[in-house]
Amino acid sequence: MKIIKKSLLVLVSIIAILIVGLVLYGFYLKPKYEGKVELKSIHDETTVYFDGFGVPHIYANNAIDAMTALGYVHAQDRLWQMELMRRIAPGRLSEIFGRVALKNDMFFAGLGIEEASEKAIAGLDINSESYKLTEAYLDGINQYMDEGVTPIEFQLVGVKKDKFTIKDVYNIFGYMSFSFAMAQKTDPLLTDIRNKYGMDYLKDFGLDGEFNTTIIKNAKEKPQEFLAISKSVAALLDNSPIPPFVGSNSWVIAPKKTKNGKVIFANDPHIGFSQPGTWYEAHIVTPEFELYGCYLAGTPFPLLGHNRDYAYGLTMFENDDIDLYQEENSPGNANKYKTPTGFSNYIIRKNVIKVKDSADVVLNVKVSRHGPIMNNLIVGLDNKKPVAMSWIYTQQPIHILDAVYALSHAESKADFQRGVALISAPGLNVMYGDAKGNVAWWATGKLYKHNEGVDTNFILDGPSGKDDITEYLDFSKNPSAVNPEWNYVYSANNQPEAIDGFVYPGYYLPEDRAKRITQLLEPKSNWDKKSVGKMITDNTSSVAPDVVKNLISNLDVNSLSKNEKEAVAILKSWKGTNNTEDVAPTIYNKLIYMYLKNTFKDELGEDGFKQFLATHIMKQLIAKQITNEKSLWWDNVETKNRKESRSEILSKSFKEAITALEIQLGKSVPAWTWDKVHVVEYQHPLGKIAMLRKIFNVGPFEVSGSNEVINNQMFDYTNESEYVVKGGPSSRRVIDFSDIENSWNVLPTGQSGNPLSPHYNDQAEIYNAGNFRKMMLNKEEIVKTSTKLVFIPGKN
Repeated sequence: MKIIKKSLLVLVSIIAILIVGLVLYGFYLKPKYEGKVELKSIHDETTVYFDGFGVPHIYANNAIDAMTALGYVHAQDRLWQMELMRRIAPGRLSEIFGRVALKNDMFFAGLGIEEASEKAIAGLDINSESYKLTEAYLDGINQYMDEGVTPIEFQLVGVKKDKFTIKDVYNIFGYMSFSFAMAQKTDPLLTDIRNKYGMDYLKDFGLDGEFNTTIIKNAKEKPQEFLAISKSVAALLDNSPIPPFVGSNSWVIAPKKTKNGKVIFANDPHIGFSQPGTWYEAHIVTPEFELYGCYLAGTPFPLLGHNRDYAYGLTMFENDDIDLYQEENSPGNANKYKTPTGFSNYIIRKNVIKVKDSADVVLNVKVSRHGPIMNNLIVGLDNKKPVAMSWIYTQQPIHILDAVYALSHAESKADFQRGVALISAPGLNVMYGDAKGNVAWWATGKLYKHNEGVDTNFILDGPSGKDDITEYLDFSKNPSAVNPEWNYVYSANNQPEAIDGFVYPGYYLPEDRAKRITQLLEPKSNWDKKSVGKMITDNTSSVAPDVVKNLISNLDVNSLSKNEKEAVAILKSWKGTNNTEDVAPTIYNKLIYMYLKNTFKDELGEDGFKQFLATHIMKQLIAKQITNEKSLWWDNVETKNRKESRSEILSKSFKEAITALEIQLGKSVPAWTWDKVHVVEYQHPLGKIAMLRKIFNVGPFEVSGSNEVINNQMFDYTNESEYVVKGGPSSRRVIDFSDIENSWNVLPTGQSGNPLSPHYNDQAEIYNAGNFRKMMLNKEEIVKTSTKLVFIPGKN
């Protein structure tokens, strides 16, 4: 008995020691939010106040010290995220994840982002302010890497620490730029449909822009051959540990339409959800400068920001800045390709991809005059005719660093506009409002034209030259609106109106969000912060109720079951809301999936249909195609000797939808509430491992919102039991220039990327409830409510 007691005592002691050790180790791994830290390269003492949500408010005597401190605190909260961000564009994920990341690395290494970064850096002015501040920011990151705590992910995965350089900054911006593009997902699919079925089948797709009936008005001051491409690229982006940029809303209301006679600015960029989230907030104050910004990991200047003088943000323009060209190899030499003047040699670019616990992979990328050949970079294209990717980002001078510096350090509206003009890619709608009452938006990007008749929705002809770019447009031809007479500007990724009769081609999203935004903005002239905050979380679709009318008008009411009749009654009375307690969106979205499946899958096949569901084209066509009784898509090509009608397909889809919901959620239709099927979980790359899921992931949460409402909580259409939200508002900012010190924001999870930080997930419930927190600017309030970390000059 004594032996057992002694053994138990020893065991309990060991457990206690382990618990104490783990607690102490966990405390050691937490970010440092108070105390003193020596920084070798700062000149004067610099104070950082961390507010109640972990946002650093940096007070420094000069800009270099402020940026060094920013780099340090950014790294202590987001070093793991920074590490992933800098690795994706040059193809270096396999070094830490092994062969599972090899396809991703081969694709991105082949794009040539790193080579374009090197070229841009070679032309930088090392005496410019943007360069000096970037180097100071990187110095802060590197000092943290040398002296700070190693993130737990580094230890779990086994990451060797390497210093951050300015090339990492450019590579991060390069990945961001590519994630905005849509052509590589869409053009190959449309080319296959055209080649297999003919152009008549594409009339329902609105490729000429006719579906874009809610357009942004300009106002100057005063399948099978090419499907592998779209399928593979979409899979790479979906499985990437770094979320892609996918959409956004923004509107800026001029003084004449606000209650207090001052500009109100709203912006919620839509990005794939992840943990940690995309943005890191920081507030910098020096004697000459103040800015509250939202930063991408590893970048020194914020893409979203405001101060007492102006505010800015962004949405995706959705312009087409990628063209795919089918090249033709020389019959006797695969290293030569046909051009309008004869055969030319491919440039061969060698990339070496290091793979963890495996041999290096040598990648020899052929580059034509249009761009890199995607064969061998994309699964399924190995033995096809060569297809080159022409991307404006890698072909035009890259001034992204100077551009973002200019946006965040502008001293006037004209100054700001000059910064916007520097961006060749990606295509953005840059939104602006200021304390003087100005509101504006400008579309960025080096826009261009082809010969008349060239349709860039398809893979183009490479050898002849007839499909090549013929003209680059001056920035003055970019869509924009400055202080329009209607007293607001907005963007919801919808199409801008034509300039000089030219509608710029792109992959614009449907009018749903744009229509709702304008419906709300237009009649009201007493907007305040509270009403704008309510609008930014609006869950109502202005289009879905009309789609429902067309869907159910084709049903034979006499042939419906009790539950089917009950479902019809719910849909008929639906006002388009997507709240957690609503039943209609559960029925509607299942019905939409069944309609899409029964209409398009027979022609597209399994893979083609899945890829179709991932395109903006799919979202664009629903409201229009469903009204076209003569659409060729209604006929099921798999049934011989009969031709299906719209009524047949929609009736079948409705019955299948109700049957599926009965199996999934039971026989009681009122119990089919939206919260049972619409859920979100913010996933960390390591959270995909079951035993680590609860440690690293945040959620799950039952959420309101839906596809293409202002509160755009996006999911794929599938036949699964749940609609797992993949992305949505990455922040929700409301900036009121009548009360600038109390403007609002909220992040989906939290400020920190460290799972042991109290700020890892402390905003998740606030965000999903549709509430906000303050973005503080008042120093007295900040000091009273914050912890204090002081950086003191150290010895070099």
